[in-house]
Amino acid sequence: MDIKVVETEQEKKDAYSVRRDVFIEEQGVTEEEEHDGLDEVAVHFVGYEEGKPVAASRLRLMDSYGKLERICVMKDHRGRSFGKEIILEMEEYVAKQGRDTSKLNAQTRAEGFYQSLGYHTTSGEFMDANIPHVAMEKSFK
Repeated sequence: MDIKVVETEQEKKDAYSVRRDVFIEEQGVTEEEEHDGLDEVAVHFVGYEEGKPVAASRLRLMDSYGKLERICVMKDHRGRSFGKEIILEMEEYVAKQGRDTSKLNAQTRAEGFYQSLGYHTTSGEFMDANIPHVAMEKSFK
């Protein structure tokens, strides 16, 4: 997979289209919850396979950490480590921006996946967009 930091309007449209397919169409998240007004202050990533967008995510740089958000892979491309690839790309970006920690809110069904990448759970379960989540973080120190 070829991962890009979104720079063009087309790349942004591609990232949004993956998010729409996964979160809105597949998982039933509302348009308002998916596009929460924070996209404008985030760095977006999009992953391409044979020229087609198949993965997307966004990153918000906070004072001392990077907040990994909206990480998704198209259903027919899962199980090929694309999620891991885009997360590693985001973590590298976070580190290059001088932050030594990344945080995310994981759907509970993906908690084990994030643990396998070095994240540890820092909260109890909570609901976000009617989906159970937990807060997780990873230190690069």
